[in-house]
Amino acid sequence: MPRTSPFTILLSDREKSVLQSMARKYTSSYIDVVRAKIILYAAKGLENKEIAQRLDTSPQIVCKWRKRFFEQRFEGLEERVRRGRPARFPPRGGS
Repeated sequence: MPRTSPFTILLSDREKSVLQSMARKYTSSYIDVVRAKIILYAAKGLENKEIAQRLDTSPQIVCKWRKRFFEQRFEGLEERVRRGRPARFPPRGGS
């Protein structure tokens, strides 16, 4: 028996519209599109495993974003500051 997520996603019309726009936007980053699609599929009642298969990602990733959206709505879909040493890139050459 598959385990169902305790984080049931119910979207308002406005939230659904914003997420659909994010999922279709050609200028959005790939990760933003995937996150939006995860939430849209979750709102349709799909389980994490099925969403992961459709989006070619892991069920753990789906669970993470589903939970964060459930708890924080759109703020939960934003990147958080990561711990550790910041990445360093060499300076670009002069003009």
